[in-house]
Parts: sequence; structure tokens; C-alpha cells
Amino acid sequence: MESADIGRFSLLLLNPSEIYFEDFIVHCVCYSEINGKWNRVLFNEKGRLKVCSESLIFDPSDVRFPVYKIHYVEVNVVSSDISCFSKYAFQEGFEKKSIQFGIEASEVVCMKQYNQICPYEANKAKHVFIFDLVYASLTDCLPSIEQLRRASSLATGERAAMISTIVHSRLSRMKFDASWLESINESIIMESMAFKIAPLVKNPGKILLTCSNIYFQSFNNLETEPVWKIRISDISKVVRRRHLLRQVGLEIFSKYDSASFYFSFSTSTERDDFYGKLIQQDILMADDRLEEKLLQWQNGVVSNYDYLMYLNSLADRSRKDFAQYPVFPWILKDYSSSTLDLNDRNVYRDLSKPIGALNSVRLARLKSRYDEMQEPKFLYGTHYSTPGFVVYYLIRKIPECNLCLQNGRFDHSDRIFKNLRETWDNCFNSDSDVKELIPEFYEESDGAFLMNRKDIDFGVTSDGKRVHHVELPPWAQSGDEFLHKMREALESDYASSCLNEWIDLIFGYKQRGTEAQKANNVFFHLTYEGAVDLDSSANADERSSLEAQISEFGQTPKQIFTSPHPRRRLLAIPSNFPLDGAMRRESKPGGGGEEQQQQQQQQQQHAETEVETVDLTAVEKTTGEHRRSLAQSQITIDGWNKLVESSFHRGYEPITTAPVTVRCDL
Repeated sequence: MESADIGRFSLLLLNPSEIYFEDFIVHCVCYSEINGKWNRVLFNEKGRLKVCSESLIFDPSDVRFPVYKIHYVEVNVVSSDISCFSKYAFQEGFEKKSIQFGIEASEVVCMKQYNQICPYEANKAKHVFIFDLVYASLTDCLPSIEQLRRASSLATGERAAMISTIVHSRLSRMKFDASWLESINESIIMESMAFKIAPLVKNPGKILLTCSNIYFQSFNNLETEPVWKIRISDISKVVRRRHLLRQVGLEIFSKYDSASFYFSFSTSTERDDFYGKLIQQDILMADDRLEEKLLQWQNGVVSNYDYLMYLNSLADRSRKDFAQYPVFPWILKDYSSSTLDLNDRNVYRDLSKPIGALNSVRLARLKSRYDEMQEPKFLYGTHYSTPGFVVYYLIRKIPECNLCLQNGRFDHSDRIFKNLRETWDNCFNSDSDVKELIPEFYEESDGAFLMNRKDIDFGVTSDGKRVHHVELPPWAQSGDEFLHKMREALESDYASSCLNEWIDLIFGYKQRGTEAQKANNVFFHLTYEGAVDLDSSANADERSSLEAQISEFGQTPKQIFTSPHPRRRLLAIPSNFPLDGAMRRESKPGGGGEEQQQQQQQQQQHAETEVETVDLTAVEKTTGEHRRSLAQSQITIDGWNKLVESSFHRGYEPITTAPVTVRCDL
């Protein structure tokens, strides 16, 4: 196998979960049958032949030609006896060589012609490819192709089991190249087989733990580096993850940027063994205790966005895994007004209800169906977070992922993400659409996922409009303004006071069981952790079907809380804040007026909710700036208590342990 010249090839050109084994430099001649006549398509074209678990891919060096994908199930003949292809191969000066083999296929898929991102074209004409191996021998290549072709003829589960056996066998024979070690004094602590996980794809290899580094060596030549190295001293956090509802994942975060490495091991025992040995290496990891984070959020030190990202991570959600991508709520429901008043509660969505329960008419229909179901029952046949929904939102930013997930096609133009109001309306009304949002909607970035900067042709809608940039609400004149207002809405006092109720639904005690039924928050049973044990499934077809269900149709986050989540405290106003007289709180000693008595009664009534009651309508901007400055200050809990004690008018009770029950296995 030669060193990689990746060209146009990527794992996203393969089927989800398909494995890339190796490639060979070749010269190729190709003929296709059109109307009963054979026509030459390629002649002595140099390129790379990729051997994959479900297909062969030929990537010509000349980008004027497409990348050809040949599924094994479409292959009629594979032979090193070139004479059987002579009726159409030996023409126009074709030179017969000893290191050649031919393939006849009933269909080929053409991709990325001129290196353009566009839907794949399935060409159902019969094709013949003659490959001349430049450096390798037939025994290096042909036996693997014939073995994988035999696997393609098996039933789905048996095919997956056979391919898994082939991968495991190759990895067992693979030896880590010790020349890549940083130092000859570096002691090896553990070596294991693992998959490097990225959105929609996985790549097998060997992972090595030493006293000072982690190394990953892919068993193919796809990676940009032959061996990836992560210095243990550069690690900020190591998180055990579930992957395909199995406790086999491990995500490693860097101190210096947002990059992370996600690995999946064969068994939970191997993963836990690696994790245990890794954390013994004096890693100075960030203190990320749940109790500390909760109290910081509850008291305004941590923003709503950061707290939700933290909970997503704790619940095994990762940007590396589209089946468990971080989930964020729809905060706003007004995407049609010309102006947006974030002090008006009518612009906000009810966070105490799941998306599917917001529309009472739709909910009545779903509950009627639910009552007639046999066990296990579910209200919603779809989920609020799936790989399909992630690529739906990000189609302009990562269109290759959409093509991978949609069998080489973009969705119908009418269904592509193109308009915020239409997307919200569909989520509010449709029986089959209850999706929430993703973090990108609340990140003040360049808004690349809203703009068709790659100028991809997504087609024309049924009313004749070209699908191009996402149509923003009238209250936003640019992507930057839209994202800024979305973030303001997420950090608003209204959202802050209600966010705990959404957390109860997604990560908390209303996620499952009787409370989930009361809250109309019941999804298909296979989306929940613990619903199925894949390792105990003896039937290969059943296991393959379950894995497809789990990976494609959504996974409910790991449950974190088993009792109601505390509400966030709304900050009282420090005395040095520049308030107008009409907004300043009256605090005359000994006052007994009717207005002041009403104020005191209101304060008493709300004491149990742990929210400081003060009208912040006219000073939301000021308090928002105050909260943001605290969030940026990395202030400690003790420091926060001292600050509040010295700055606020009224007495303040120091932060104590929040009354919330957390799952003991986190």
C-alpha cells in the first residue's frame, strides 16, 4: 500500500459505517455499453483504486473524470484472465500486461466530476474496468476483493459480521510502528484496537498509550498524518462516552483549542482499562464537577449556552457523533415579525413542554394514537435529535455529509432547510417533525451554515424559487444579527427562569418513566439508554437492524438528574447600577404603604423559587452585561458570595448545595 495522495476521496463517499481498507496505484481502461455498443470511457488513466468493505472506488488523477464507485453487489465478473474481456477490452492499442485484472459491473456510481459537490449519478449501463497494478502484485489485491465480494452476497447481519471479522483479523496482525515514538525512553503502557470516530464515519487502527503520549496509527493511509500524537501534558479533559448506546467511547480534549479526539473500543472493558491507565498519568484536567457547574449556572457565573454544552457533554453528546450531537432548545417562536422585542414573553416558546406537545391539536391526535398502541408505546415516532436533522441544518456547511446520509442525493428542494419560519411552523404543526435546534444557532460565529458560500445547486422549489441562502426572519437583516439575537434570547431572563423545565425534559426526571408520560415526552423505546443490549444479541441480522435504528433514528441523551432541576436565580440590582428613578427599587425604612406591602408579599411568595424578584424589564441590557462579565471572570463560588454580599442592597444567602438528585453512575 502506497503513501496516501488523498485526491478527491474521503470516507464520506462511502456508505455510513463502511470501512476503507487499502489502495493501489493503477492505470485503468474502462468501457461502457450504450445501446448495445461498447464505448471507451477511460484509456490508460492513472489513479488510485480504493478497496473498501462494500465497494471499490477508482479515483482518476484527472479531475475531469468522475470518481467511480463499484458496489460489490453489482459486480458480475472479477478475473485476472483478461481474455474473458477481450471482445471489448483489446481495442485501439490496448496493451495486455501480466499484472492486470478485470471487473464487469451492471452499475457504477459517478461522483465529484470536476471535483464539484453535487448529487451522485448512478449509471446503470454495463461497465468493464481493466486495472493495471503499477507497484503491487495480484496477490496483494485480488484475494481481498474476491473475499469482500463474497461477503456482499450474504444477508445484512451476516455480511456485517464477516466484515467485522476481516477488520479484526487485519488489526490483530497490524503492529504499531515504534519508530514513531517520541523518545527511545518512552515506555509503552497499553496498546489496543480502536476506531477513530468522526461525523458519519469511523476509521480503524491501533491506539497506543505511553508515559507521555497517546498515538493512533490508522491501518489504512487515509489520515493526513501516518500517526496521530496527543501529548498527555496537552490534555484538558478525558470523557467516557457511549457509542451506539454501548459504553465503548472515549473523547480526549486539548487544552489549547476546541479540538478533540473520539475513539471507540471493541468492549467497555478495553475502554475502561485504557481510561484507567490514562488518568493515572498525572493529567491536569479541568475541574468539571456537576455540583460546581450547576451552582455557577444557578447564580449567573456560567452562561446558559455554556451550561447546556456542559450538560450535553455529560449526557454523552459530542460534535464528533451526529447520532448524539449536542441538542439545544427552540427558545423563540416568532420568526415572522419585522421587529423582535425580547422583553415580550409572547415571542418565547413554552420551555416546560416538548416540541410535540406545544400544539394542543397535534398532541390530541398523537395521544389518541398512543392510547390504541400495544406496548411499548410512544407518542412520537420521530425524535428531536437525529443525524438527519443535524445535516438538515448544516447542509450548506457540510454538504458531503448530507450526500453520505441520503445515498448520494440532496433532499427534495421543498424539504431542504431554507427558511426559519417554515422550519418552525413545521416543527409546531407536523406529526412527524419534533426536532429541536443545534448549538450553531446560538454561537456568534460567521454563520456559515446559513449561507450557501459554496454555491451548491440545491434545486428549485415547487413555487419556482432557487434554494440558496437560508431566509432569515424579518427582524434580522444579516446572519450575524440573527445569531446575535438568538444568543440574546437564550441568555434572556425569561429563558433563564424557565430553562430548568426544558432540562427536566431532555436530561432530567421527566425524560423517562411516569413523569415522561405526564409531560407527553415519550419516544420510541430503542432511543433510550439501556433499552437493548447489543452485545447479548446472538442474531446477526437483528443486531445489524438494531444498530441501524440506533445510529440513524436518534438517541435520547443519558439521564443526568432524577429530581427537578433548580431554577436559575435572577440577579438583583447592585446599588451602583445607573438606574432611572422610576426603575430604582424603593427601600425606605419603616415604610408601610400599600405598594411596599404588595412588594413584600410578592418577595415572600417567590422565596421558595430561589429567584430574586425585581422588575428587570427596562434594565435587561445592563444586567445582561453584568452577568456576561461575571461569566468571563472565572470567579470562584467564595468570590461570588463576597461580591454579592458587598455589592447588593439586601441581605444575600451564600450559595449552598442545590436540592437536586443526580444519577450516581455519572
